[in-house]
Amino acid sequence: MSNKLQGKVAIVSGGASGIGEATARLFAEHGASMVIIVDIQDDLGCKIAESIGHRCSYVHCDVADEEQVRSMVQATVEKFGHVDIMFSNAGIMSRQDQTVLDLDFPSFDRLFNVNVRGMASCVKHAARAMVEGRVRGSIVCTASVGASHGMGKSTDYCMSKHAVLGLMRSASVQLGVHGIRVNCVSPNGMATPLTCKASGKEMAELQKAYEKFARLRGVVLKAEHVAKAVLFLASDDSEFVTGHDLVVDGSFVPP
Repeated sequence: MSNKLQGKVAIVSGGASGIGEATARLFAEHGASMVIIVDIQDDLGCKIAESIGHRCSYVHCDVADEEQVRSMVQATVEKFGHVDIMFSNAGIMSRQDQTVLDLDFPSFDRLFNVNVRGMASCVKHAARAMVEGRVRGSIVCTASVGASHGMGKSTDYCMSKHAVLGLMRSASVQLGVHGIRVNCVSPNGMATPLTCKASGKEMAELQKAYEKFARLRGVVLKAEHVAKAVLFLASDDSEFVTGHDLVVDGSFVPP
């Protein structure tokens, strides 16, 4: 295993399951000196951090609360000296059948608080720490194929992921002068604990359902595939890549 992240300090929001968990594990395998798993699933987060080992720790943080994000980033800098990588990944799903005709705005507000406000808070405070520490860091956000296409349902989720692309594009322009790279990874539909819970389907059943949204055959999209894309964007392998939305979609087929 190569040490693509040797000596790096990385924060992974939404790191207790799914894409976040797979990425935290991969970061540690590639030599990160410390991986901070940020989540609100305390029992699960602690177990994941413990299973990864001494170079990983868990911090409870609700990304929808900017003060919690600020304190988490500040504590990381105080303890480890710097932040090199922020993988802003935490997000929630909307009601699967929701169209623009029946938008539920209390649910809409809750989703935007996490998927947009929370994403922006992580980018903001990680970037501030990098600028102040003169760190040429990498920030990666989780978007979605839904960020580049309209969706027949899940309207608020689709809107939130479009907002993530706008955030990434603006931040990459503004932070380039500091040597900080900002990119997105956009997975196709995939089975994770979050999407399984939202759909009410088991992992294998949901994987089968998502097959029709990709032209590529012979491979099923898993969290590990997305984690490898994030590793590329976080490491020096992509040192001249910024403002880019890396799709991991198997050639997306719109519904």
